[in-house]
Amino acid sequence: MPRALWSGSLSFGLVNVPVQLFSAARDLDFHFHQLHAKDRARIEQRRFCTEEDLEVGWEEVARSFELDSGKEVVVTDDELASVEPRKTRTIDIEAFVDLAEVDPIYFDRPYFLMPAGDSEGTLRAYRLLVDVMEREERVALGRFVMRTKEYLATVRVRDGALALTTMLFHDEVRPTRPVPGGGKKPSKAQVDQAAAIIEALSVDWDPARYEDCYRERLSRVIERKRRGATIEAPPAEGEPKPVPDLMEALRRTLERVRAGEDPRADGNGDLERLSKAELEQRAKREKISGRAKMSKKELVDALSENGD
Repeated sequence: MPRALWSGSLSFGLVNVPVQLFSAARDLDFHFHQLHAKDRARIEQRRFCTEEDLEVGWEEVARSFELDSGKEVVVTDDELASVEPRKTRTIDIEAFVDLAEVDPIYFDRPYFLMPAGDSEGTLRAYRLLVDVMEREERVALGRFVMRTKEYLATVRVRDGALALTTMLFHDEVRPTRPVPGGGKKPSKAQVDQAAAIIEALSVDWDPARYEDCYRERLSRVIERKRRGATIEAPPAEGEPKPVPDLMEALRRTLERVRAGEDPRADGNGDLERLSKAELEQRAKREKISGRAKMSKKELVDALSENGD
């Protein structure tokens, strides 16, 4: 378990459950150092005063806020500290709501809330809250302060533990009014055809089906570079062409979906953007032997060769 980011109590009414907050997300992205291309030395980032052309240390850095008029208001550290939320060690539960009523657009970052300590009282209170919330099928809405920011958050049960998700406040979500509505209303036949495609593509939610294909491709590039290979960039894809006949496009898409084919691709298409589960299904249809033991890269290679 990683280091706790925050510790305190989950509080509702007169009940206080000591908890610790841990990140529920892992950073699996590749992080690169910036180098000088000529000699491959590390690049450093420094702060320079644009007027004096001198390097500035952190202790000399001030802050300003630019107004719509272009003028700037300088704000000191003491002035910022005067408006910081009161630091508490409590997640104050204000209400319980149905999860289905919470629009996912408000969700921000996920965390786990674990018992703080292994005393019998702490574990019993934590277990009670988990069991009650799971039975009532409710999520808790509350607020807490971490570092210098106050957060709105939901707390719910996930796999026998409490999961906390920080949320956006309502005025942080952009309104949809400026978004174009799409113009002319589609015909009933177009709606029915599109609905049939949605129905054919509908599956039970399984997060393991969806993988970060970009990260996998980047991992292969790094491994090939480690072995001394030369990497050639693929030709750039052109802009997608407008659909000349929407009904024909809908009809062909539905045919491909019902046939178990990838509706996005022509022929073999871009196999690398498919998930491993999709590749395995395609390999099964094409009767590729040994597919059950293949990695995703091996499936891509086998399907590509099979299509040649």
